[in-house]
Amino acid sequence: MTGRPLRLVAALLLAALVAGCGGTDAEPRAWHDGRIFLATGNTTGVYYQLGGGYADLISRHLPGYEARAEPTGASVENITRLAGGDMEIAFSLADTAADAVSGRGGFEGQPQPVRALARVYSNYTHLIVRADGKIDSFADLRGKRISTGSPKSGTDIIAGRLLTAGGIDPARDIQRLNLSLPETVQRMRAGSLDAMFFSGGLPTPGVKDLLSSAAGAFRLLPLTELIEPLSARFGSVYTTAILPKDVYGTPAAIPTITVANVILVAADMPDQLAYDLTRVLFTWQGELIRVHPEAANFTRDSAAATEPIPLHPGAARWYRSG
Repeated sequence: MTGRPLRLVAALLLAALVAGCGGTDAEPRAWHDGRIFLATGNTTGVYYQLGGGYADLISRHLPGYEARAEPTGASVENITRLAGGDMEIAFSLADTAADAVSGRGGFEGQPQPVRALARVYSNYTHLIVRADGKIDSFADLRGKRISTGSPKSGTDIIAGRLLTAGGIDPARDIQRLNLSLPETVQRMRAGSLDAMFFSGGLPTPGVKDLLSSAAGAFRLLPLTELIEPLSARFGSVYTTAILPKDVYGTPAAIPTITVANVILVAADMPDQLAYDLTRVLFTWQGELIRVHPEAANFTRDSAAATEPIPLHPGAARWYRSG
């Protein structure tokens, strides 16, 4: 027995012990017994770093609650576990979250009961190739060994969509491997992969480690040529941006595809708790920026713009209160 069931059994045993010792219920019990688990992503990604920082803020500034960040396979897994009650907060790419609330894509016919606390920073899509792999354009990916990220992660979804938009069948035209970021980096170094996708904030620690460990061995490819076919097929949630050359010490800036990140909670989370979690996020945002610089890349106004993912009513109340 693992996850939420085991935590629930422990909580019930503790409650029984307190009752047997003459305890009272003068105060209402905190939601989920005061335990908040944050679904993040790979341990070398930005989700995990920011999730750990946010968990620390919650534990220190929200009386009655203790939070902990959990490594996961990212967006799809996070939403599934959030909707199933195994997690209380989840990070997700906005395209995956939009699919979840509307019952599309990997959630076909099964809309998920999740709501947003905030739209935060944007993920940059990294397409990294081996410099000796004779991959000079997106079309050259055909027939190559490519990691598209952890199974059903946001990276896996956007990689599949980019390949499709670029006229490459991800099931037939490449050797597709679904690997976590740490394993992807290891295999890129070993030469058993020709290319990799990763969608993450800047800088993504695992990507920075790969590019800095062997100067000139790997290159980032531009992706903005795919924005029109990508948007035509999958909607307007995708945008473009320049990945500055100083982020990873690349010879030039790289134009690429971006998509926003959202922080999600269950639809049945109490309004006051959602309000307080949003308040903590912004009141101590400065501390979160020290954990990772991407925490500086959202404001009160931008964070409330989560469409088409509905804001949780408690979070909406906090944004209105300002």
